[in-house]
Amino acid sequence: MSENSTTATKRLMPTIIGVADSTHYLVGGVDDANNFVGLNGSGDATLAMSLSEAKRILANQNISSATLEFQSAYDEMCGLQSAGVYRETIRI
Repeated sequence: MSENSTTATKRLMPTIIGVADSTHYLVGGVDDANNFVGLNGSGDATLAMSLSEAKRILANQNISSATLEFQSAYDEMCGLQSAGVYRETIRI
């Protein structure tokens, strides 16, 4: 067997990230090492101008569910402890 045929394929969890007060969303995936990467497992995430567009990008890749994550830096900017990240699994 060649080295390529024994190499394990990385699993990606399709993910859409929205940031407070931002007008766009990032579409990509989270790998086994908790890195946010492009949908193909490397490279940059895709920029979407709306949540609907982000869902369409995933649907075009035959992805039927994804993690929707909203982030906010407001607590940290005010010197408070971060309230964490809101995550939800959504159907596409």
